Amino acid sequence: MQVILLDKVVNLGNLGEVVRVKDGYARNFLIPQRMARRATAHAIAEFEVKRAELETAALAKLAVAQALGAKLAGMTVQITQKSGVDGRLFGSVTNADVAEALTKQGFAVEKAQVRLGTGQIKTVGDHAISVALHSDVLVDLTVSVLGEHA
Repeated sequence: MQVILLDKVVNLGNLGEVVRVKDGYARNFLIPQRMARRATAHAIAEFEVKRAELETAALAKLAVAQALGAKLAGMTVQITQKSGVDGRLFGSVTNADVAEALTKQGFAVEKAQVRLGTGQIKTVGDHAISVALHSDVLVDLTVSVLGEHA
């Protein structure tokens, strides 16, 4: 299926490009998320009319993400979890835990934006992670996991 992209999509294309994707990807993800629209002649003509408006909205999103990224860059987030004597956690620290900790500190971050490099964190100590605030804005953080002996 050919779709016209209404937003920049990682590994697919930029705003306004007409790309061919699998039908299921378009119907189940791109179109419901309002990232794309079927590339019919009518839709392309409509897009060209709204192009400037969509580009300014995309630039505004990017500016907001860059401003948030500047505040988050190099920050350390502390999370306390129950741990054993050897420094291993009972359970793990997930991207949802990191997103919750950042939200409590006043940064609007969703769990899907948090990228844990090696999967879930299962040990006490400092761990490097990244947060994808926008497809063009990737910020590196440090998560400091503190052990709470049970």
